[in-house]
Amino acid sequence: MSIADNYRAVRDRVAEAAVKAGRDPSSVTIVAVTKTHPASVVKEALEAGIIDVGENRVQEFLGKVDDISIPCRWHLIGHLQTNKVNKVIGRFELVHSVDSFKLAERIDQAGKQRGVSTDILVEVNTSEESTKFGLEADVTMELCEKISVLENIRLKGLMTVGPWVDDTDLLRRSFRSLRELAADISRANIENVEMRHLSMGMTDDFETAIAEGSTIVRLGRVIFGPRGGG
Repeated sequence: MSIADNYRAVRDRVAEAAVKAGRDPSSVTIVAVTKTHPASVVKEALEAGIIDVGENRVQEFLGKVDDISIPCRWHLIGHLQTNKVNKVIGRFELVHSVDSFKLAERIDQAGKQRGVSTDILVEVNTSEESTKFGLEADVTMELCEKISVLENIRLKGLMTVGPWVDDTDLLRRSFRSLRELAADISRANIENVEMRHLSMGMTDDFETAIAEGSTIVRLGRVIFGPRGGG
């Protein structure tokens, strides 16, 4: 099947999962993850109607972005090192993976220098797996409060990566804990902090994530076919 065929099929699955959860399908954004794929594949995806494109690595993004003239919204979904911040400021619709105040502060400083503000999500390790990036849930509120004073950052929600398991109950608990954490943060009414987005769910678990409130699903393999991840 073509990318266009795969995209149509996955849109139907996203819509079905949303309706089953009593939600409007338009409340879920599909970010097509193009890790390891060249600019030509990204172009094909955009021609198929994809609007939001996710990249894991800054260097890979920089190697293909200038070859793509079709308008789209770029998302940085992978870990961002502080020494690469200057290379991404002003180029991404949303940075999903902020997991420290040091990184947030660096993004803020770079934004101040460029005169731009950056929308971010805080990454939380809800599965408590040592191999994953992300904050522990119990320190997330504190980080949100610290980020709230930064003038060139807009905190728009939370992100997590579900556990690598086939156990749907474990997946649901991981995603539910992010939703409940976001609700707690919303109730705190922290100025300059908005829990608009929950970025959770990938190829193998996005329907479970949608059932638990995901507003952004990050999909690679189900759109582009087998590759290194997603």
